[in-house]
Amino acid sequence: MTPPPLSIFHAAHEAPDHIGLIYRGARFTFAELAARTREQVGATADKATNALPQTRSALDLPGVTVLVATPEVSTIIQIYAALARADTLVLLSPRTSPADRRAQLAQCRAALLLDTAPTQRPALAGPRAPQVVVFTSGSRSGGKGVLLSARAFLASAAGSAQNLGWHQRDRWLACLPLAHVGGLSILIRCLLARRAVVLDPGHARDREGGFDPDHVAACARQQRVTLMSLVPTMLTRLLDAGWSPPAALRAVLIGGAAASPALVERAVSRGVPILLSYGMSETCAQICTQPYGTRPARNGRIGPPIAGAELRIRGGRIQVRGPMLFERYLGPQEHSQHWFDTGDCGHLEPDGTLRVLGRADDTIITGGENVHPGEIEPVLAAHPDVHSACVVGLDDRVWGQIVVTALVCHAPPPDPIAWAAALARFLAPRLSAHQRPRRVLFTSDLPLGATGKVDRRQIAKLVAQPDAPLLALTYPAAAV
Repeated sequence: MTPPPLSIFHAAHEAPDHIGLIYRGARFTFAELAARTREQVGATADKATNALPQTRSALDLPGVTVLVATPEVSTIIQIYAALARADTLVLLSPRTSPADRRAQLAQCRAALLLDTAPTQRPALAGPRAPQVVVFTSGSRSGGKGVLLSARAFLASAAGSAQNLGWHQRDRWLACLPLAHVGGLSILIRCLLARRAVVLDPGHARDREGGFDPDHVAACARQQRVTLMSLVPTMLTRLLDAGWSPPAALRAVLIGGAAASPALVERAVSRGVPILLSYGMSETCAQICTQPYGTRPARNGRIGPPIAGAELRIRGGRIQVRGPMLFERYLGPQEHSQHWFDTGDCGHLEPDGTLRVLGRADDTIITGGENVHPGEIEPVLAAHPDVHSACVVGLDDRVWGQIVVTALVCHAPPPDPIAWAAALARFLAPRLSAHQRPRRVLFTSDLPLGATGKVDRRQIAKLVAQPDAPLLALTYPAAAV
């Protein structure tokens, strides 16, 4: 019988003495990881150390492993064991609320019951078989379950490798949550390349953002990390903490949300070798990435599709296809393997690179005009006093919606009303009339979701509160 394609035992056979995992300074070879995995494969589910009680029977479905993916060695071993058994691995975030976790498990039970029926198992064998379920950070309870196959992970890893290449001493720091596709993809890419993952739970010590920039900077330096993946808020916090990249670091992939031009320029000036990327759970992480060794574009362009992926724009929305696409959602919606509509707005430049404007469902319709937050937030972030910005729509009886921004400033404005007037003068020549924010909310920070991205829906709820301390932005008469 052919071993599953994502097997730790392949790596142990080909590179037994190579370091596969570094955890709190301890080093584990692929042979050692395989030995631990072999023990776990034969272990009963209720002996799992960091998962739900009775892990494999949490759904009472054969061939399904449910795992709460905390950043621990035991989590890595259980992931390897599930992949080696060719189980369908359901990953849950440790930060998920009990209500959302119940909703996620209910999705799994309803959708995977048929897949795991004895009469269905032979038909599901091979690289297209369900391998991993991750949950999006969508607005509905628990998000949507995304079913990814081994084929998707293999294609995604190959596309990443064709752009980045692999160096002999590469080590990839896993800062992103393992329950999400960005974090899991780091583990699988390194497994396939026989390279080391650097995992340290210290990055989760900060309870507010789940990210301790000082600890991450120290870990990257001490462990001679060469590759990192970050969302923009993580990069911002590292730069705020005074981080300068260590000499060994050759690439930092930035994805999960748009990085403002101001943040990009700041990182480049600090010598951070950033590569802008675009992707999602449904594309098994990155689908477009800035070519390795190039400087980021100034106009927000991300890069061309990775090898094997295709993009097109239909009705202003980004559509993709390729072997790295997911199989389907958990639930009644079936996904066509032809073109997948990402739900993001964007356009392709003449050279084939992509510019992303934001989620279609985040589009603000004001006076009949469509406004994309991704067009406004970089302009706000370019103001020297602005640390970060989030733009949302607020219902209005005259305009349908008006544009509102929540701002975090480097220092609280001593006179908010005067500062708001100055902001309006700054924005007037830089934005069209329908794009200009009409209200501003000053806040000490922007709420983050489980993946470290700004929680736009939470901001929308805040500005919609009747007692929200919104200040009006009044533009010069000639600009209105």
